[in-house]
Amino acid sequence: MPISIEPTGATLGAVIRNVDLRTLDEDTWAAIEQAFLEHALLIFPEQHLTEAEQVQFAERFGDIEILVDDRKSIPISNRPDGAILGDESHHMQLLKGNEGWHTDSSYMPVSAKASVLSAHVVPKSGSETEWADVRAAYDALDEETRSSLNELNAYHCYFHSQAQIGHKVEVGAGYGFFDGEPPLHPLVKIHPVTKRPALFIGRHIKRIAELDEAESEQLVQKLMFFSCQSPRTYRHAWRPGDVVVWDNRCVLHRARPYDQREERLMLHTRVKGDPATESALNA
Repeated sequence: MPISIEPTGATLGAVIRNVDLRTLDEDTWAAIEQAFLEHALLIFPEQHLTEAEQVQFAERFGDIEILVDDRKSIPISNRPDGAILGDESHHMQLLKGNEGWHTDSSYMPVSAKASVLSAHVVPKSGSETEWADVRAAYDALDEETRSSLNELNAYHCYFHSQAQIGHKVEVGAGYGFFDGEPPLHPLVKIHPVTKRPALFIGRHIKRIAELDEAESEQLVQKLMFFSCQSPRTYRHAWRPGDVVVWDNRCVLHRARPYDQREERLMLHTRVKGDPATESALNA
């Protein structure tokens, strides 16, 4: 049976069926890669990959970004040690931060290319993930606004984004919490393959370099609100075994809340960006 690629109906995303991610031949991989570039978000239902199989699939997109303890994949769970953690714990505050629209590793000297996320244990309700198409958002802006944004650059900082939810973090507290000047990225990113421009925004923006603090905050919030509206958003209700991959170079995402008394376990693998195209301007 041939591979099925069904667009979601939003400006991004497609559901891929009739494929086993463990045993991809070259023709099938070529179709997936092309769909990834076109739709920027791919949903593969009922794959049930092991950690090693997920890493193997993610490595088709590029080298893996190591986040914790030399592991190529990390669990994202509200019960990392089997017990319910307090809402104010460092770990739970990081999970809370994920509920804001963002792109992975924009706060690093080299931002991420792609992310792979799979569901293993999901609550009875809530805990969906949403994605927003910032290619379509850029296209929908008027020409004068697009022209003005093309000249702007923004500092991205994990300390800042966590502080916005009341989480004070020390230097060295984990991945992304490093000392020094925050990475500076263009506010409009040109995709290195498709050449489509996209807004490179998200909750990690601390300040737009060319604007004062108030102007920067106002513009970022305006662009975030505009970008994250239908038909530019897609929400996925997870089922165990689902695998999703998205293009961090042109997509925002966020987790949705759920009852923290219920367990949620996801597995995350992040693909490194190409230093030639994803490096910060001040790296």
